[in-house]
Amino acid sequence: MTIRVLIADDQMMVREGFSVLLGAMPDIEVVGEAVNGRDAVERVRELAPDVVLMDIRMPEMNGIEATREIVAADGAAKVLVLTTFDLDEYVYQALRAGASGFLLKDASARQLADGVRVVAAGEALLAPSVTKRLITEFSKLSETPRLMPAAQQGSYGDLTERETEVLVLIAQGLSNGEIAERLVVAESTIKTHVSRVLVKLGLRDRTQAAVFAYEARLVRPG
Repeated sequence: MTIRVLIADDQMMVREGFSVLLGAMPDIEVVGEAVNGRDAVERVRELAPDVVLMDIRMPEMNGIEATREIVAADGAAKVLVLTTFDLDEYVYQALRAGASGFLLKDASARQLADGVRVVAAGEALLAPSVTKRLITEFSKLSETPRLMPAAQQGSYGDLTERETEVLVLIAQGLSNGEIAERLVVAESTIKTHVSRVLVKLGLRDRTQAAVFAYEARLVRPG
């Protein structure tokens, strides 16, 4: 199946460059571009892309607010944040807003395409070692525990011991295969555990699960 991508960036050269790179991939189609966050929200509504490449610093509405609106309005579109710096506080805020991962703007064509494929497939922890470092660094900045929605309050107590163990390993950046190897079970079993964790916590994907684990202090920074 072809992955439909929307590119949101206020710099025309960036949009055109990414369009050319992704357009050369046989399994990816760039269906549109957006010049700011507000435009991105509207274009997602019109075009129903699978993945949105979202710049953070844009006029009218920044990428964080746009991500929040897109995630709230459309459960299908995944947001992949674009940033210049891998330890950008705004990226952490975007992850909390519902982004499925992030990618550096100087990524190669292969990294860009692979990132889109990973997010589209629901394997949201793109570049686990870097993403984990970012989550760790900025969870240190939070002086108070995460204020969870009412639907989630007390929810992690509903997780089984094995589900909690899987959640912690997700936050450590392990893939399903690596978790299965660590726990000596089938990978299909881990996929089932991950699905149940997301449902019980009311979370969107693995990235949100990792953020939750850090902010619920199931995993300590550092």
